[in-house]
Amino acid sequence: MDRTLEGGLDSMLHPDVVFLSPIVFTPQRGIDITKAYLNAAGGTLNGDPAPGSVPGEIEGGFTYTKQILDGHHAVLEFETSIDGKYVNGIDLITCDDDGMIVEFKVMIRPLQAINLVHAQMGAMLEKMGS
Repeated sequence: MDRTLEGGLDSMLHPDVVFLSPIVFTPQRGIDITKAYLNAAGGTLNGDPAPGSVPGEIEGGFTYTKQILDGHHAVLEFETSIDGKYVNGIDLITCDDDGMIVEFKVMIRPLQAINLVHAQMGAMLEKMGS
């Protein structure tokens, strides 16, 4: 089933979706908490594109650099920079037979990026009231 952003996250996330964060040990269950994390990530990981930067360069904003699709699974590798620090990670997404996301796992490297994202995500979630 083809899903677009037309219906927003509600059209893509299963009500019982599980979100696995690189920062939080326990799985986060449910559409509301998953949307909160994904919205906060969007506000945190966008980075600030440098003037004249080329998509995919470290100096640029958030860019997906690779995708691997296999049945109900997708692995999307991304890069960005935050406060001049390189961030590299993957989104590991699992969908059900209806194309709804049932699991969304994020992994980030290197360690300095995890620490930076942790601090900024915490601030973003607090600002959003989550």
